[in-house]
Amino acid sequence: MFEKLFSPLKIRSMELKNRVVMPAMGTRMASIDGEITDKLIAYHAARAKGGCGLNIVEVSAVHSASAPGFFVSIAEDSLVEGHRRLTEAIHEAGGKAGVQLWQGSIAAMMDAKGRAELLVVSDMDYAGRKLEAITKEKIAEIVQCYKDAARRCVEAGYDCIEFHCAHNYLPHSFLSGGINHRTDEYGGSFENRARFPLEVIRAIREAIPEEMPLLMRIGAQDDNLPGGLTIEEVIAFCKLAGSAGVDVLDISRGNIITAASMYEVPPIDIPRGFNVENAARIRRETGMLTMAVGRINHADQAEAILDADKADLIVMGRAQLADPEFCNKAKDGRVDDIVYCVGCNQGCYDGFCDMAHFPNITCMRNPQLGREGEGLMEKTKTPRKVWIAGGGMGGMEAALVLKARGHAPEIFESSGRLGGQFILAGLAPGKDEMKAAALAMGHQVEMAGIPVHYETELTPGLIEEGKPDAVIAAIGAAPIQLPVPGIEQAYQANDVLEEKVAPSGNVCVIGGGLVGLETADFLAEKGCKVTIVEMKDAIGADLGILRKIAVMQKMYGLQVKMLTNALCQAVTGDGVVVKIGDEEQLVACDAVVSAVGSKARDTGALEEACGEYHIPCTVIGDAKAARRALNAVAEGFEAAVALK
Repeated sequence: MFEKLFSPLKIRSMELKNRVVMPAMGTRMASIDGEITDKLIAYHAARAKGGCGLNIVEVSAVHSASAPGFFVSIAEDSLVEGHRRLTEAIHEAGGKAGVQLWQGSIAAMMDAKGRAELLVVSDMDYAGRKLEAITKEKIAEIVQCYKDAARRCVEAGYDCIEFHCAHNYLPHSFLSGGINHRTDEYGGSFENRARFPLEVIRAIREAIPEEMPLLMRIGAQDDNLPGGLTIEEVIAFCKLAGSAGVDVLDISRGNIITAASMYEVPPIDIPRGFNVENAARIRRETGMLTMAVGRINHADQAEAILDADKADLIVMGRAQLADPEFCNKAKDGRVDDIVYCVGCNQGCYDGFCDMAHFPNITCMRNPQLGREGEGLMEKTKTPRKVWIAGGGMGGMEAALVLKARGHAPEIFESSGRLGGQFILAGLAPGKDEMKAAALAMGHQVEMAGIPVHYETELTPGLIEEGKPDAVIAAIGAAPIQLPVPGIEQAYQANDVLEEKVAPSGNVCVIGGGLVGLETADFLAEKGCKVTIVEMKDAIGADLGILRKIAVMQKMYGLQVKMLTNALCQAVTGDGVVVKIGDEEQLVACDAVVSAVGSKARDTGALEEACGEYHIPCTVIGDAKAARRALNAVAEGFEAAVALK
């Protein structure tokens, strides 16, 4: 299947077996000093073994003083041996290895050690610090650093190099008129702004063999950045870069100083393939080999892009985070077996940024991410009968992992379907991928031969009768009923999303978290005039960074009114009485929807029954505490691998 996607391509001397590229996604799997770790090697080897044509090793720092901790570095000769172990592992797994050369500018502020040097093109205030523009002497030093790093890449056995010239990093900062405000020969005119990145390209090209391909990641345009790059300027620069030695254009989008950061790791709110037409235009007008990037997570989508002659290669990053076997499964036609990325951003971006709670990136759909070398899926020597209460995402994850390891799981689901809250989330506008993922996971449960008892609550009586060897309680959470007068007049958000009820006219949504926002979106799309009232000082506090940007932009576009620090006092026939500061006011409306969150369902009776018969009982997901799907799936996985 997907003949074009899995057709070979030769670039200079590098022969790729297919058109799928694993991009240089930051993982924080390197050591504190930027060394390649066994964890990073296992992560890349798994994707190469899974059939990926080209793995590009992420954001590899070229300059030691500005290299953040836990980011890959290739800034010193001592690091070459680790890179060589990585390329050998990728090659042994049947793939090709690329490396992305990177100087992060203000992104180096993510340094875990807190001392990385911040290099900026122009004087700027950033995160409470006054940063001075890089000097011409330092510019020359950085160019030499790129050249030295390129030499090391050759020594390490990489098949190609990618030059990162996007996302606010130093080369992009020089190129963009929205960031570069210099008045010397490196600023002002387009020709001057292009000087530094072209110097870097030439330096890299000088340091590598003629037959070695050079790729370049570049944004199609500067969104939300006054004076920034237009696509016409990008095309002009790409032509210059091609003349300087670049072979392939990796067309990205976004920057980290404006709301356009949502385009770098686009969440579900951004349309799939949103940047493909930009890549197609750049390819057409430059005549260069081009990679399409941006929410391309299905093989048929990738095949259609290639078939329409819009790109030569397809970047499929999060698709392979969610399922490292994506390529093999797609090539073999096993599309129903693929675990698809849904653009939730909970693990790959929010987890990456949350250094306090996550050692490295993870994935809601794939809790094994970053743990590929730990042998977690080893077959059991003592098969157990495991009963799972609840068929949501966490319960299904536990069941599938248990089955794969040789246990005998059964799911008891009180409703008539699998998927739980994830199906509900998929009912909001633009979130159909979530519903599809839940339904697909349910189909995988069925294909695995796992018994599912629908409309059957796992009770103490069933425990007494069946005596399973272990129980996993994944019964989720129930909506909170706000304790204010008249609340019984309000609809529940779940009922609105499932279209059991249909509020109309002016609607007040109590609660400005994720569920409240998605309910407001749902109602506004149907023509309602919506007001959200939230007791906290911020709307969307439980959303991830990039999803919040996208969702809030949509709220403004739909003209949803939002009141914060508004404590609900009562629901009346005229609307909702709220207290803001010391004053009460009425939010007049025709209907009220309660979306104030959920609380864990009581597992006490189930745990007590298990305790009576000495049956291990593990509570996971929202039944433990109402949180995100990331937690539920991870805990389902952990419960399943912990059973020996």
